Amino acid sequence: MLAKLAPIGLVAAGIINLLPVTGVAGASWLRSLYGFEIASADLEILLRHRAVLFGVIGFLLIAAAFRPGLRSVAVLVAGASMASFIVIALFVGGYGPAITKIVIADLIGLLALVPAVLKPAPRTLG
Repeated sequence: MLAKLAPIGLVAAGIINLLPVTGVAGASWLRSLYGFEIASADLEILLRHRAVLFGVIGFLLIAAAFRPGLRSVAVLVAGASMASFIVIALFVGGYGPAITKIVIADLIGLLALVPAVLKPAPRTLG
């Protein structure tokens, strides 16, 4: 059962990570994603780069669903990304609805990774 759920969970977590990629397109896309004004070029650059990094993680997770040899690194990278965001948000506190949505999405993404953690891909020689 876990062997069948692992790829599904990886794809689900991959899709969650791909959602912010539209932010690469510019400030208007970032505003619609995060619900606040992008007040400076510095913030826009940081958020657009963040969107690119999520794209990398999302594609890695989806690739890992079909290439079991990538699963360990995909789960490690995505898990660290999502867990660290949750911890930072909880530590800082006082965040609004946009960050709440991201925290919830990251919790769902972490849960989606559980089958891949519990049923790691078989090791292959070569």
